[in-house]
Amino acid sequence: MSRGGEMVYIPDDSDFSSFRDQCESLEGWHCRYNKAGVTVWSQGQEESCTVQKIKTRISCKDVPAETLYDVLHDTHYRKKWDSNMIETYDIGRLTVNADVGYYSWKCPSPLKNRDFVTLRSWLPLGNDYMIINYSVKHPKYPPRKDFVRAVSLQTGYLIKANGATACVLYYLTQVDPRGSLPKWVVNRVSQFVAPKAMKKIYKAGLKYPEWKRKHDPGYKPWVYPEQNTLPSVSLAELSVQHADSLENIDETGLPEDHLSTSDHEA
Repeated sequence: MSRGGEMVYIPDDSDFSSFRDQCESLEGWHCRYNKAGVTVWSQGQEESCTVQKIKTRISCKDVPAETLYDVLHDTHYRKKWDSNMIETYDIGRLTVNADVGYYSWKCPSPLKNRDFVTLRSWLPLGNDYMIINYSVKHPKYPPRKDFVRAVSLQTGYLIKANGATACVLYYLTQVDPRGSLPKWVVNRVSQFVAPKAMKKIYKAGLKYPEWKRKHDPGYKPWVYPEQNTLPSVSLAELSVQHADSLENIDETGLPEDHLSTSDHEA
């Protein structure tokens, strides 16, 4: 996602506009799944040696767009609904609508668990919202021996209001999980874990208002930046995380059917 592949930058209006176009366009996308209000598309060949882009859409009845936006920002609530998450936290603030964060998740045995360090940016647009991220390197958060450092080339959400009490959620992702998994395995697995992930987010949205009433209801630093107490991070401290600079971890001998059990959400 980074311009020129080398410079870390904070996404601007043109980046968000491009992301929105990718979410809403059908050109070049192949439908892989369409059932019970969830649709999954892929871009690129499943058998390719590169990681596909995967796009998912779900209709969320009885969940306003702003509620789902809060769910996707609220790291404390994520621990309640994201059963694959090991740990997540915000590292530091770049601007009022951009930060750097850490996320790690459980992978099915015998795979090693994965983690990310990403630059995340968000944009409210009236009744619609976008959150996008890509992987960066931070000197204080290098790859750890107990995790495989994965790479988000581009990941994000578009939340579109559908009236006052419902919304449509798009999730677009291109992630290289690294390790030594063949790309075709990654591409195939991504297509059937995506619907599970979207349904989890939808259910989380239904339960969020009640949970938030009991857990610091006025605290929403993604809406009220004056509440943000994170330390400032300089762009100069960061560099783009390239997949090919990371060590390949041997995970050979993994049976294909074993991979279908993970339902990771980034």
